[in-house]
Amino acid sequence: MRDEHPTAATGHGPAEGGEALTCLVTGASGYIGGRLVPDLLDAGYRVRCLVRTPRKLRDHPWAGRVEIVQGDITDAAAVARAMEGVDVAYYLVHALGTGRDFERTDRTAAQVFGEQARRTGVGRLVYLGGLTPAGVPESELSPHLRSRAEVGRILLDSGVPTAVLRAAVIIGSGSASFEMLRYLTERLPVMVTPRWVHTRIQPIAVRDVLRILVGCAGLPSDVSRTFDIGGPEVLTYLEMMQRYAAVAGLHRRIVVPVPVLTPGLSSHWVGLVTPVPAGIARPLTESLRHEVVCRERDIERYVPSPPGQPLGFDRAVGLALQRVRDAQVSTRWSSASVPGAPSDPLPTDPDWAGGSLYTDVREREADVAPDALWQVVEGIGGENGWYSFPLAWAVRGWLDRLVGGVGLRRGRRDARRLRVGDSLDFWRVEEIRRGRLLRLRAEMRLPGLAWLEMCVDGDGPGPVRYRQRALFHPRGLLGHLYWWSVSPFHAVVFGGMARNIVRAAGRVQQERGSPPRTTADSAPAGSGRAPGADSRTASGGAAAPEDRGVRAGRRRPPEGS
Repeated sequence: MRDEHPTAATGHGPAEGGEALTCLVTGASGYIGGRLVPDLLDAGYRVRCLVRTPRKLRDHPWAGRVEIVQGDITDAAAVARAMEGVDVAYYLVHALGTGRDFERTDRTAAQVFGEQARRTGVGRLVYLGGLTPAGVPESELSPHLRSRAEVGRILLDSGVPTAVLRAAVIIGSGSASFEMLRYLTERLPVMVTPRWVHTRIQPIAVRDVLRILVGCAGLPSDVSRTFDIGGPEVLTYLEMMQRYAAVAGLHRRIVVPVPVLTPGLSSHWVGLVTPVPAGIARPLTESLRHEVVCRERDIERYVPSPPGQPLGFDRAVGLALQRVRDAQVSTRWSSASVPGAPSDPLPTDPDWAGGSLYTDVREREADVAPDALWQVVEGIGGENGWYSFPLAWAVRGWLDRLVGGVGLRRGRRDARRLRVGDSLDFWRVEEIRRGRLLRLRAEMRLPGLAWLEMCVDGDGPGPVRYRQRALFHPRGLLGHLYWWSVSPFHAVVFGGMARNIVRAAGRVQQERGSPPRTTADSAPAGSGRAPGADSRTASGGAAAPEDRGVRAGRRRPPEGS
């Protein structure tokens, strides 16, 4: 079986002939929540999702089968509205990395969730937390694990029957822990490592996590407690790396532990080597300072494992790698917005009209079919790159990593298709209108907010046009200085990008064996355009005649928004 997570009912769904229970899922746009929703649906439950940005769920294949309620987890009124008529509520959110007050935010959210669950008559809460080490005072735990433990206690004290599942490292395609393990092992045949590589860990396959989460919806009402969940093996992180290398067909890795690598230093080391930024790597590495091994396996009494499960480490890694190779990663750790990244959508409201908005606009005619051009646009980023000055993009990515940003290494979830909310290197898909518009919002560290728009205009009898806009809303004097310092390079970077995207679309057209959509055939009468005219310049980096270059001014509604 190549699937990482169950797609059939687990035997704990609604009673045969009875009314289906309603499950509320928070964090449905995240890594676990995005996989749990279809599993609950397949198990026969009705599903409602509480999300801050509903359009992030729009392109999921299961979006039409769920009810969506917009709201924030800390908003009592929104949570109460989402919980009306709910039987089981899943708490799969946390505020990790949102700032120094993330523990307070987690505490407030858990209190709101528990109080509203009790008030609205929810029958059960299910929470996925972190496995804490035995015998270690809570004050000595990492802030990440300490907050997870506190959230579990708050939900258990809510008066609503609660199942708190505590897991260590989750192994599955796209999980932050798996990506960290994968890139450390694949990129460093010889590595200098911190002491935590000798820490004993009990990893668990994402398939088993999801199976248990679904099963917890059917727990008896008198069960309210924590459960440790883990796979069948206890391994050190070093053993996990060596076992990963064996499954992936790599040579045995040479590892030299160095005691001076603190969690802070090692998180920056992980951030430089892997796609996981330091802000997310730090809580992961801090959690590995102490042994995290299950102290009980009582969940088996209520959600028994089917034959062949729980999965062993090698099998979990093999399934994850197969899904990566097959480009079938349904969710990734980066599915949720990066902590600290700007989340403001591209403004169209008149209230924004007083601020500065710098724009760099490029337009080109494309002698191709619209879908050939769109194929290139939707395939941008990741291994396909950004179609201009690779060194400049690489340097910008490295600079972002050095200041704690995500850099370019996140890549893509899917090599061909994008959906709203997908991470794309150091961008996030803010809007996609398939065949017409792709709008990306920057999640790099910037003194302002930035977007990149790519549009395909193939309507009407005229030629296909490619329109590209980079937009920047500066924050303070530093933001203005930043824009003007980089604007001299825009002709090369953005001008070359527009030109090369159109050329790549031409190659796609040729590979298909389709005749070009020539401007000579499609230009309207009286257009003044000579048949076969080409707007490209002879210079490799200069802006084309149709490129309007840089503009600065007051905000106005964007084209096509």
